[in-house]
Amino acid sequence: MNQYDAARSSAFADMAEHLRRNWGWLMALGVLLLILGVIALADSVAATVVSALVFGWILLVAGIVEGVQAFRHRASGHLLLHVLNAVLALVVGVVLLQNPVGGAIGLTLLLAVYFVVAGVFRIVAAWSTHAPGRGWLIFNGIVTLVLGLLVWSQWPVSGLWVIGVFIGIDLIVAGWSQIMTAMAVRNLPARA
Repeated sequence: MNQYDAARSSAFADMAEHLRRNWGWLMALGVLLLILGVIALADSVAATVVSALVFGWILLVAGIVEGVQAFRHRASGHLLLHVLNAVLALVVGVVLLQNPVGGAIGLTLLLAVYFVVAGVFRIVAAWSTHAPGRGWLIFNGIVTLVLGLLVWSQWPVSGLWVIGVFIGIDLIVAGWSQIMTAMAVRNLPARA
């Protein structure tokens, strides 16, 4: 075993030991994420509105920071680009904060377009390659395309619930993953 492999093995052992000792925190995080995911699915409209509000605040803060940075570094020659970026972030942030439902509807349309375009690109890319397993890549593209078309066909009504459902599903999967990881590392042998 060379020096690099020994260092990597030691780092992995350290991480595994840290996870084993703190498996309870992983379990608690997993349960919390799972509960939040179920809540988001139960009231996907509220989850959608809350996510739009959070995104609005993030853009508002990012716009302020970008504006400050633009003037602090105005001699760099990119002042106009930084100011435009700051103004765009501020305007979109304020719009989302004033009308989170409208913002969520707009974001849902963008998601639908993204899924349709990404699905078509995935299908074409998989079809043009002759790699083993390309059938699964084509399947991935078809599922992505169908999801995009489903969201788009229900738009603007889908704008009220799609983001909340996506967040809920993601939280449930992330929570379950954390729970399973906690259960796995709990049983790791203690490091000597």
